[in-house]
Amino acid sequence: MSRVTRDDVARLAGTSTAVVSYVINNGPRPVAATTRAKVLAAVEELGYRPNGVAQAMARRRSNLIGMVVPDARQPFFAGLAHMVEQAATERGRLLLIGNSDYANEREAHYIRAFLGMQVDGLILVTQDPSAPGITGFDATDGTRVVLLHHRAESPDGVAVVADDEGGARQAVRHLLDHGHAEVHCFGGTFALSPSDPVTSRTAGWAAALADAGLPAGGRPIEEQLTTAPFDRVRAHAVARTLLARPDRPTAVFCATDDQAIGLLRAADDLGIRVPEDLAVAAFDDIAEAVIAGPALTTVGSPQDAMARTAVDLVLGNEPEAGAGARTFPAHLVVRRSCGCGKPRPAAVRR
Repeated sequence: MSRVTRDDVARLAGTSTAVVSYVINNGPRPVAATTRAKVLAAVEELGYRPNGVAQAMARRRSNLIGMVVPDARQPFFAGLAHMVEQAATERGRLLLIGNSDYANEREAHYIRAFLGMQVDGLILVTQDPSAPGITGFDATDGTRVVLLHHRAESPDGVAVVADDEGGARQAVRHLLDHGHAEVHCFGGTFALSPSDPVTSRTAGWAAALADAGLPAGGRPIEEQLTTAPFDRVRAHAVARTLLARPDRPTAVFCATDDQAIGLLRAADDLGIRVPEDLAVAAFDDIAEAVIAGPALTTVGSPQDAMARTAVDLVLGNEPEAGAGARTFPAHLVVRRSCGCGKPRPAAVRR
Protein backbone atom coordinates (compact mmCIF):
# COMPACT_ATOMS: atom_id res chain seq x y z
CA MET A 1 0.00 0.00 0.00
CA SER A 2 1.16 3.51 -0.83
CA ARG A 3 1.78 5.95 1.99
CA VAL A 4 -1.21 8.07 2.95
CA THR A 5 -0.49 11.76 2.35
CA ARG A 6 -1.93 15.03 3.56
CA ASP A 7 -3.53 15.46 0.13
CA ASP A 8 -5.47 12.22 0.70
CA VAL A 9 -6.78 13.52 4.03
CA ALA A 10 -7.78 16.85 2.45
CA ARG A 11 -9.71 15.13 -0.37
CA LEU A 12 -11.64 12.88 2.02
CA ALA A 13 -12.40 15.74 4.41
CA GLY A 14 -13.36 18.08 1.56
CA THR A 15 -10.92 20.79 2.57
CA SER A 16 -7.47 22.14 1.68
CA THR A 17 -4.12 20.70 2.72
CA ALA A 18 -3.43 23.96 4.57
CA VAL A 19 -6.47 23.36 6.80
CA VAL A 20 -5.31 19.79 7.42
CA SER A 21 -1.96 21.23 8.51
CA TYR A 22 -3.65 23.70 10.87
CA VAL A 23 -5.60 20.87 12.51
CA ILE A 24 -2.62 18.53 12.88
CA ASN A 25 -0.31 21.24 14.22
CA ASN A 26 -2.93 23.09 16.28
CA GLY A 27 -2.32 26.26 14.31
CA PRO A 28 -1.16 28.75 13.39
CA ARG A 29 -4.70 29.59 12.22
CA PRO A 30 -7.94 28.53 13.95
CA VAL A 31 -10.21 25.94 12.34
CA ALA A 32 -13.99 25.69 12.80
CA ALA A 33 -15.09 22.84 15.06
CA THR A 34 -17.09 21.07 12.32
CA THR A 35 -14.20 21.25 9.86
CA ARG A 36 -11.75 20.04 12.53
CA ALA A 37 -13.99 17.06 13.23
CA LYS A 38 -14.08 16.16 9.50
CA VAL A 39 -10.30 16.34 9.25
CA LEU A 40 -9.75 14.22 12.35
CA ALA A 41 -12.28 11.66 11.09
CA ALA A 42 -10.42 11.46 7.76
CA VAL A 43 -7.10 11.08 9.57
CA GLU A 44 -8.53 8.18 11.57
CA GLU A 45 -10.18 6.48 8.60
CA LEU A 46 -7.08 6.67 6.40
CA GLY A 47 -4.61 5.93 9.21
CA TYR A 48 -2.62 9.05 8.34
CA ARG A 49 0.58 9.59 10.33
CA PRO A 50 2.43 12.90 9.94
CA ASN A 51 6.07 12.73 8.88
CA GLY A 52 7.74 13.98 12.04
CA VAL A 53 11.17 14.26 10.42
CA ALA A 54 9.85 16.41 7.58
CA GLN A 55 7.97 18.60 10.05
CA ALA A 56 11.09 19.04 12.15
CA MET A 57 13.14 20.04 9.11
CA ALA A 58 10.49 22.52 8.02
CA ARG A 59 10.15 24.29 11.35
CA ARG A 60 13.67 23.55 12.67
CA ARG A 61 12.13 22.06 15.80
CA SER A 62 11.87 18.35 16.52
CA ASN A 63 10.09 18.22 19.91
CA LEU A 64 12.95 15.92 20.93
CA ILE A 65 15.40 16.26 23.81
CA GLY A 66 18.62 14.26 23.80
CA MET A 67 20.04 12.91 27.05
CA VAL A 68 23.36 11.12 27.55
CA VAL A 69 24.03 9.17 30.77
CA PRO A 70 27.07 7.09 31.76
CA ASP A 71 25.15 3.83 32.33
CA ALA A 72 21.35 3.55 32.45
CA ARG A 73 21.68 0.11 34.05
CA GLN A 74 22.77 1.76 37.29
CA PRO A 75 19.71 2.56 39.41
CA PHE A 76 20.70 6.17 40.09
CA PHE A 77 21.03 7.08 36.41
CA ALA A 78 17.95 5.03 35.49
CA GLY A 79 15.87 6.92 38.05
CA LEU A 80 17.24 10.28 36.96
CA ALA A 81 16.54 9.54 33.29
CA HIS A 82 12.98 8.46 34.15
CA MET A 83 12.36 11.75 35.94
CA VAL A 84 13.75 13.73 33.00
CA GLU A 85 11.51 11.72 30.66
CA GLN A 86 8.44 12.52 32.75
CA ALA A 87 9.30 16.23 32.81
CA ALA A 88 9.91 16.24 29.04
CA THR A 89 6.60 14.47 28.35
CA GLU A 90 4.71 16.99 30.46
CA ARG A 91 6.19 19.70 28.25
CA GLY A 92 5.22 17.99 25.01
CA ARG A 93 8.67 16.57 24.22
CA LEU A 94 10.07 13.09 23.65
CA LEU A 95 13.33 12.02 25.26
CA LEU A 96 16.13 10.19 23.44
CA ILE A 97 18.66 8.46 25.72
CA GLY A 98 22.19 7.31 24.93
CA ASN A 99 24.65 5.48 27.20
CA SER A 100 28.23 6.73 27.10
CA ASP A 101 29.59 3.79 29.12
CA TYR A 102 31.98 6.31 30.71
CA ALA A 103 33.74 6.73 27.33
CA ASN A 104 34.31 10.22 25.91
CA GLU A 105 34.25 8.97 22.32
CA ARG A 106 30.89 7.27 22.78
CA GLU A 107 29.51 10.35 24.49
CA ALA A 108 30.65 12.51 21.56
CA HIS A 109 28.99 10.04 19.16
CA TYR A 110 25.60 10.50 20.82
CA ILE A 111 25.99 14.26 20.96
CA ARG A 112 26.67 14.39 17.22
CA ALA A 113 23.80 11.98 16.49
CA PHE A 114 21.30 13.93 18.57
CA LEU A 115 22.37 17.24 17.04
CA GLY A 116 21.91 15.67 13.61
CA MET A 117 18.32 14.87 14.59
CA GLN A 118 17.80 18.56 15.38
CA VAL A 119 16.91 17.99 19.03
CA ASP A 120 15.52 20.98 20.87
CA GLY A 121 18.20 20.61 23.53
CA LEU A 122 20.73 18.31 25.20
CA ILE A 123 20.90 17.17 28.82
CA LEU A 124 24.25 15.61 29.63
CA VAL A 125 25.21 13.51 32.63
CA THR A 126 28.86 13.52 31.67
CA GLN A 127 31.93 12.18 33.43
CA ASP A 128 34.15 14.88 31.90
CA PRO A 129 32.68 18.32 31.06
CA SER A 130 36.02 19.35 29.52
CA ALA A 131 36.02 16.48 26.97
CA PRO A 132 36.22 17.51 23.29
CA GLY A 133 32.79 16.03 22.63
CA ILE A 134 31.28 18.43 25.16
CA THR A 135 33.23 21.56 24.31
CA GLY A 136 33.40 21.16 20.54
CA PHE A 137 29.76 21.62 19.56
CA ASP A 138 28.90 25.01 21.05
CA ALA A 139 29.11 26.72 17.66
CA THR A 140 26.69 24.40 15.84
CA ASP A 141 23.23 25.94 15.80
CA GLY A 142 22.60 27.38 19.25
CA THR A 143 21.20 24.13 20.69
CA ARG A 144 20.88 24.55 24.43
CA VAL A 145 23.00 22.25 26.57
CA VAL A 146 22.50 21.61 30.29
CA LEU A 147 24.72 19.49 32.50
CA LEU A 148 22.86 17.46 35.11
CA HIS A 149 24.54 15.97 38.20
CA HIS A 150 27.98 17.33 37.14
CA ARG A 151 29.16 20.90 37.39
CA ALA A 152 30.26 22.83 34.33
CA GLU A 153 33.96 23.61 34.07
CA SER A 154 33.58 26.63 31.78
CA PRO A 155 32.13 29.90 33.15
CA ASP A 156 29.43 29.98 30.47
CA GLY A 157 28.22 26.42 31.19
CA VAL A 158 24.77 25.69 32.61
CA ALA A 159 24.42 22.95 35.22
CA VAL A 160 21.88 21.51 37.67
CA VAL A 161 23.56 19.90 40.67
CA ALA A 162 23.06 18.85 44.28
CA ASP A 163 25.06 20.12 47.24
CA ASP A 164 27.33 17.08 47.12
CA GLU A 165 29.97 18.42 49.49
CA GLY A 166 27.47 19.62 52.08
CA GLY A 167 25.50 16.37 51.95
CA ALA A 168 28.61 14.24 52.43
CA ARG A 169 29.61 16.42 55.33
CA GLN A 170 26.25 15.73 57.01
CA ALA A 171 26.62 11.97 56.59
CA VAL A 172 30.16 11.81 57.98
CA ARG A 173 29.30 14.05 60.93
CA HIS A 174 26.42 11.69 61.70
CA LEU A 175 28.76 8.68 61.75
CA LEU A 176 31.22 10.55 63.97
CA ASP A 177 28.38 11.43 66.33
CA HIS A 178 27.92 7.68 66.85
CA GLY A 179 31.34 7.71 68.53
CA HIS A 180 33.61 6.42 65.75
CA ALA A 181 37.20 7.62 65.93
CA GLU A 182 37.61 7.25 62.16
CA VAL A 183 35.32 7.19 59.13
CA HIS A 184 36.71 5.50 56.05
CA CYS A 185 35.72 6.83 52.61
CA PHE A 186 34.84 4.06 50.15
CA GLY A 187 34.59 4.80 46.45
CA GLY A 188 35.76 8.35 46.87
CA THR A 189 38.74 9.84 45.11
CA PHE A 190 40.43 13.20 44.64
CA ALA A 191 41.70 12.10 41.21
CA LEU A 192 38.48 12.76 39.28
CA SER A 193 37.60 16.03 37.57
CA PRO A 194 36.90 18.87 40.07
CA SER A 195 33.39 19.07 38.58
CA ASP A 196 32.61 15.41 39.34
CA PRO A 197 30.11 14.92 42.20
CA VAL A 198 32.26 12.18 43.74
CA THR A 199 35.12 14.68 44.02
CA SER A 200 32.83 17.02 45.96
CA ARG A 201 31.57 14.20 48.16
CA THR A 202 35.12 13.15 48.96
CA ALA A 203 35.93 16.75 49.81
CA GLY A 204 32.91 16.84 52.12
CA TRP A 205 34.13 13.68 53.87
CA ALA A 206 37.58 15.20 54.40
CA ALA A 207 36.06 18.49 55.61
CA ALA A 208 33.90 16.68 58.20
CA LEU A 209 36.98 14.91 59.56
CA ALA A 210 38.85 18.21 59.72
CA ASP A 211 35.90 19.83 61.53
CA ALA A 212 36.22 17.08 64.16
CA GLY A 213 39.99 17.56 64.47
CA LEU A 214 40.77 14.29 62.67
CA PRO A 215 42.99 12.54 62.00
CA ALA A 216 44.70 13.38 65.29
CA GLY A 217 47.39 10.80 65.81
CA GLY A 218 45.42 8.28 63.76
CA ARG A 219 45.97 6.95 60.27
CA PRO A 220 46.80 9.56 57.61
CA ILE A 221 43.78 10.60 55.59
CA GLU A 222 45.21 8.99 52.45
CA GLU A 223 45.03 5.60 54.17
CA GLN A 224 41.36 6.15 54.98
CA LEU A 225 40.37 6.47 51.34
CA THR A 226 39.57 3.55 49.01
CA THR A 227 38.85 4.10 45.31
CA ALA A 228 36.25 1.68 43.95
CA PRO A 229 34.25 1.18 40.73
CA PHE A 230 30.81 2.75 40.62
CA ASP A 231 28.85 -0.43 39.95
CA ARG A 232 27.96 -2.64 42.92
CA VAL A 233 29.36 -5.88 41.50
CA ARG A 234 32.92 -4.63 41.04
CA ALA A 235 32.69 -2.48 44.17
CA HIS A 236 31.82 -5.64 46.10
CA ALA A 237 35.18 -7.20 45.19
CA VAL A 238 37.10 -4.13 46.36
CA ALA A 239 35.02 -3.97 49.55
CA ARG A 240 35.89 -7.57 50.43
CA THR A 241 39.58 -6.66 50.37
CA LEU A 242 38.98 -3.61 52.55
CA LEU A 243 36.84 -5.43 55.12
CA ALA A 244 39.16 -8.46 55.30
CA ARG A 245 41.97 -6.33 56.70
CA PRO A 246 42.82 -6.88 60.36
CA ASP A 247 42.55 -3.12 60.88
CA ARG A 248 39.28 -2.77 59.00
CA PRO A 249 37.28 0.39 59.68
CA THR A 250 34.32 0.52 62.04
CA ALA A 251 32.54 3.21 60.01
CA VAL A 252 32.44 3.82 56.26
CA PHE A 253 31.05 6.62 54.13
CA CYS A 254 30.39 5.45 50.55
CA ALA A 255 30.42 7.93 47.68
CA THR A 256 27.36 6.28 46.06
CA ASP A 257 24.58 3.95 47.15
CA ASP A 258 25.57 1.36 44.54
CA GLN A 259 29.04 1.15 46.06
CA ALA A 260 27.46 0.90 49.52
CA ILE A 261 25.26 -2.01 48.44
CA GLY A 262 28.37 -3.81 47.20
CA LEU A 263 30.05 -3.11 50.53
CA LEU A 264 27.05 -4.34 52.53
CA ARG A 265 27.12 -7.60 50.62
CA ALA A 266 30.86 -7.94 51.27
CA ALA A 267 30.26 -7.41 54.99
CA ASP A 268 27.61 -10.13 54.95
CA ASP A 269 30.00 -12.49 53.13
CA LEU A 270 32.60 -11.97 55.85
CA GLY A 271 30.20 -12.27 58.79
CA ILE A 272 30.54 -8.58 59.71
CA ARG A 273 27.34 -7.27 61.27
CA VAL A 274 25.94 -3.93 60.14
CA PRO A 275 25.54 -1.73 62.09
CA GLU A 276 26.80 -3.60 65.18
CA ASP A 277 30.34 -4.15 63.82
CA LEU A 278 30.34 -1.70 60.93
CA ALA A 279 28.38 1.54 60.46
CA VAL A 280 27.64 2.61 56.88
CA ALA A 281 26.30 5.78 55.26
CA ALA A 282 26.20 6.67 51.58
CA PHE A 283 24.93 9.16 48.99
CA ASP A 284 22.12 9.19 46.36
CA ASP A 285 19.07 7.67 48.14
CA ILE A 286 18.15 5.32 45.32
CA ALA A 287 14.93 3.33 45.70
CA GLU A 288 16.82 0.18 46.71
CA ALA A 289 18.37 1.92 49.72
CA VAL A 290 15.18 1.20 51.66
CA ILE A 291 15.40 -2.57 51.12
CA ALA A 292 19.19 -2.91 51.45
CA GLY A 293 20.38 -5.24 54.16
CA PRO A 294 20.07 -3.36 56.49
CA ALA A 295 18.20 -0.27 55.24
CA LEU A 296 20.81 2.23 54.12
CA THR A 297 21.39 5.61 55.74
CA THR A 298 22.13 7.90 52.83
CA VAL A 299 22.02 11.45 51.50
CA GLY A 300 19.18 12.41 49.19
CA SER A 301 18.48 15.37 46.94
CA PRO A 302 15.29 16.57 45.17
CA GLN A 303 16.01 14.74 41.93
CA ASP A 304 12.53 15.29 40.52
CA ALA A 305 12.88 19.06 40.91
CA MET A 306 16.39 18.89 39.46
CA ALA A 307 15.12 16.97 36.42
CA ARG A 308 12.32 19.47 35.84
CA THR A 309 14.73 22.37 36.14
CA ALA A 310 17.12 20.78 33.65
CA VAL A 311 14.30 20.32 31.12
CA ASP A 312 13.05 23.89 31.60
CA LEU A 313 16.56 25.25 31.18
CA VAL A 314 17.21 23.26 28.03
CA LEU A 315 13.89 24.46 26.55
CA GLY A 316 14.47 28.07 27.59
CA ASN A 317 11.47 28.06 29.93
CA GLU A 318 13.41 29.35 32.93
CA PRO A 319 12.99 33.12 33.44
CA GLU A 320 16.71 33.41 34.25
CA ALA A 321 18.32 30.81 32.02
CA GLY A 322 21.83 32.27 32.14
CA ALA A 323 25.08 30.45 32.79
CA GLY A 324 26.02 29.00 36.15
CA ALA A 325 24.99 26.21 38.48
CA ARG A 326 21.56 25.69 40.00
CA THR A 327 22.45 23.98 43.27
CA PHE A 328 19.79 21.99 45.13
CA PRO A 329 20.08 21.12 48.83
CA ALA A 330 21.03 17.66 50.04
CA HIS A 331 19.59 16.06 53.17
CA LEU A 332 20.48 13.07 55.32
CA VAL A 333 17.99 10.19 55.29
CA VAL A 334 18.60 8.21 58.48
CA ARG A 335 17.88 4.50 58.42
CA ARG A 336 19.45 1.55 60.22
CA SER A 337 22.89 1.00 58.63
CA CYS A 338 24.49 3.89 60.56
CA GLY A 339 23.51 2.48 63.96
CA CYS A 340 20.28 4.40 64.49
CA GLY A 341 17.27 2.32 65.40
CA LYS A 342 19.28 -0.83 66.15
CA PRO A 343 16.98 -3.66 67.28
CA ARG A 344 17.21 -4.46 70.96
CA PRO A 345 18.53 -7.90 71.98
CA ALA A 346 15.80 -10.47 72.41
CA ALA A 347 14.62 -10.88 75.98
CA VAL A 348 15.94 -13.98 77.76
CA ARG A 349 13.11 -16.31 78.70
CA ARG A 350 13.29 -17.82 82.17
